[in-house]
Amino acid sequence: MPFSVCFVCTGNICRSPMAESVFRARVEEAGLGDLVAVDSAGTDGWHEGDGADPRTVSVLRAADYESDHVARQFHADWFARLDLVIALDAGHLRALRRLAPSAADTDKVRLLRSYDPAADDLDVPDPYYGDFEGFEECLRMVEAASEGLLDAVREAVERRAA
Repeated sequence: MPFSVCFVCTGNICRSPMAESVFRARVEEAGLGDLVAVDSAGTDGWHEGDGADPRTVSVLRAADYESDHVARQFHADWFARLDLVIALDAGHLRALRRLAPSAADTDKVRLLRSYDPAADDLDVPDPYYGDFEGFEECLRMVEAASEGLLDAVREAVERRAA
């Protein structure tokens, strides 16, 4: 069974699909595609069934990332199949930890930018109500944190295989 990572933001149309696309690319580049499953969801279901925000799609395509996405809401029973639940900001972190059915599940929830040693703020700001530059900044933050997250996931996969 692959090591499973799910990125979570509010509506699953901006930050979390961006993180999913970037991290999936990093996993593939590292040759871990068969060993790591990457997914995303939102804490709320407002946009369930919608595609990613067009600005997210544009930023991802400009950086040569895949951008096929359908929004959905995170559910507590998903914790059973997930190894890591990656929150995009502190509000998502709190919501996900409240939703976790057990202490072990609570321990699976982490902030994305906690994997970026250069991050001075652990939140990835929501670009939805801002301009296009906010989406570009979001991508930079996601990319910066993805390297550290990949290292952590690679280590976990290696431990599991040992």
